[in-house]
Amino acid sequence: MAYNDASMSKNSFLARRWKLILNIVTIVALVLFLFLIRDQIAETFHNIGRIHWAVLILIVFLQLWNYDAQTRMYLSLFHIVGNKFDYKNMFIAALELNFINNVFPSGGVSGISYFGARLRSDTVTAGKATLVQMMKLLMLYISFEVLLVLGLFLLAAEGHINDLVLAVAVSISTALILGTALFVYIVGNYRRVDQFFRLIKRTVNSVVRKITRKPNRPTIELERVEFLITELHNNFKTIKARYKDLKWTLVHALFANLSEILCIYIVYVAFGDWVNLGAIIIAYSVANFAGLISVLPGGVGIYEALMTTVLVATGIPVALSLPVTITYRILTAAIQLPPGYFFYHKAINNKGRKLVPRNG
Repeated sequence: MAYNDASMSKNSFLARRWKLILNIVTIVALVLFLFLIRDQIAETFHNIGRIHWAVLILIVFLQLWNYDAQTRMYLSLFHIVGNKFDYKNMFIAALELNFINNVFPSGGVSGISYFGARLRSDTVTAGKATLVQMMKLLMLYISFEVLLVLGLFLLAAEGHINDLVLAVAVSISTALILGTALFVYIVGNYRRVDQFFRLIKRTVNSVVRKITRKPNRPTIELERVEFLITELHNNFKTIKARYKDLKWTLVHALFANLSEILCIYIVYVAFGDWVNLGAIIIAYSVANFAGLISVLPGGVGIYEALMTTVLVATGIPVALSLPVTITYRILTAAIQLPPGYFFYHKAINNKGRKLVPRNG
């Protein structure tokens, strides 16, 4: 009886203080992120003397273009599944999601979970919000195919293509094609979606029980996600039936990726070097894919190392590519994270405007 009372008291405390706990966790994660990149921040300041600051102002406009593209992707995908949202509020949600995905290292899973909770309403279920977020990520990765072809063409035009660069580009293209095909294969059939979630359930339950050393401890119950499975499948069928409407989503995905690539290019220009844009495209693709599996916030360390390695392989000296990559990362973080945290903090404390569809 005493154990039950203690358990209830603990649960009651968590229920009352969950916002405070979430804020503390968020601040700790943000501080950790800044701590991990402290050397990069110092390196950036060492190179300030070389930078033409007037050129870097363009990054602000490119970042606005990036978030505009992401916002329009969400709006177009929700429109396909029957919901219309206000542009301004969806733009703010995109800022919040970017903050979540950068500060919490989960390969985008944290963002998907937060997105579902942020948009949940009578007409927007967790399954619909999850599918929209997954489709948005899928469109971003598919648009990489177009950019990879452009990158290889630009490198070949100047004779900077080699076996390593070609192997990297082919590997990424193959992974994109196989990943897209696997996603469509699984989500397109209810039985396969159900089997996929059952596999996840068994895997997660097994890992959690081994870590906690409690073989009978209940973790994920499949019944809780059956509705999510149905929603994922049904809304995917809706999107599949209206696949022609995805053309604008893909265009906006291309703009979102292109705007980030141009941000890196602008930093090179600010350093006084006009490098091959194809090298940046290939390096950006590699760094972003590797960042998905990083256990550190924002893919810090892995992102910079891989991007620099690929840039060097295309003929850009490390003495230039490393400080440029670091400067780009610091500047974009400084532009994105503060407003992202501000709106995220308002949202979890119920001070932000509720994101509900105009038709729901």
